[in-house]
This record gives sequence, C-alpha cells and structure tokens, in this order.
Amino acid sequence: MAEQRQHDRQTSPSRLSRRRETVAELRSQGRAGPELRDVLPGFAGMVLVTAGPMLGLAWLYRVHGIGALLLGALLLAAATLVGVPWRRAVVRRRGGRYTPAELAVLDDHGLAVAAERILRRDGWHVLPVPDDGRPRLYARDRRDRRLEVSFRPVDDGPGVAEPPGGPATLREPGGPADDRVIRVVISMGTYSPVEVEWASRPGGDHLVDGRRLQQWASGTSLDALGLLG
Repeated sequence: MAEQRQHDRQTSPSRLSRRRETVAELRSQGRAGPELRDVLPGFAGMVLVTAGPMLGLAWLYRVHGIGALLLGALLLAAATLVGVPWRRAVVRRRGGRYTPAELAVLDDHGLAVAAERILRRDGWHVLPVPDDGRPRLYARDRRDRRLEVSFRPVDDGPGVAEPPGGPATLREPGGPADDRVIRVVISMGTYSPVEVEWASRPGGDHLVDGRRLQQWASGTSLDALGLLG
C-alpha cells in the first residue's frame, strides 16, 4: 500500500504536466475552451439581470404591499417590451445589418462605422485610415483582395459644379498607386451620368449609391452586387 501511494505521488506530477502541455497546445491552436475567469463576468451579469428584477419585486411587496408589486410588474413588462427589440436592433447593427430607415439617419461618421461593420460581416479585415478628417477604410479579405473605401456626402452629389478641365475625379489626388487596390466610393444619394461614365473607365472606382447600399446593408455581399467581379 505504501509503495502504491509513493508510485501515485511520482506519477501525478507527470500527468499534471502532460495535461498542462496539452491545454497549452490547444490554446495555441485556438481550440481550447474559455477559462472560468473568461466566462465568470458574463455569468455574473446574466444572474444579475435575471435575479435583480425578481429581488426588486420581492422587496416592493414586502415594503409596500401587493399594489407596489403589481405596479412594479407592469413597469418591468413595459421595459421588457421596449428593451428587447432595441437590444436586438443594436446586436443586428453590430453584426453588419441595417435597415433603410437606419441608414437614412446616418452622418458621414455613422456611415463609415456601418460600412466597417458590414465589411467585417462579409469577412474583410478592416482598418480605418482617415484622410484629412474625412472617413476612409482600408480592407483586405482572405483572397488578398484589397479595398479602399471612401464616402461621398449627399451634398456633393449631382448638381455640384465641376472643376475646370473636366468632371471631378472620385479618387483623391495623391492616393496610393497600387493597382491591386479596388477603390469603392459610397454615397447615400445617386451619381450623375458623367460620374458613372468617369468611374467606368479602366481602373476606375466602383460606385455604391443609395440603392446598392441598402442591398449591401441588408445582407448582400459586394460580390453578389457585381462590384468586385
């Protein structure tokens, strides 16, 4: 019996070491599950959100009686009816899906945030690279395709006077000369025929107007829209 205990003491550290090595290898491969410290905050929050209202109702009943309990229950139900759809909308937008009404109220910065989320939804790695204070995104996907995304305010749409010498270029002067970069210009409005013709030249920019933007934001990819083909 004593020999068996001594043998267990000798082998236990070895088993523990092998287990640690296995866990470390799984973590390096991204296959290990979360640790307790990773899930504990979320679990505690879930318990608080679930038990908090119940504890509050119990306190109201003990202190103020059945009337306060009913009033608290009605307020909780109203908050749930309002809060759940709002929370779902927030999660949906963070996942890169927007309704036309949500797009319509975005300013330039909000539109850039939306485009960044939509690109991430479609599997692009996105890096914001503002240009003179104007939003601009640089993105790359698993096929090593590269996008340079700029944004055109609706105020700069059709009807704006063109500079001498021809129509305004949709590519900023001094931009990168890498032919592998696909340049995309996004606008909530529309483009004039002159701008569409200018962008259709070889190596020109890919234009996303309000209609295509709504399709893209609803879940259609840029490839499905025919912009990157």
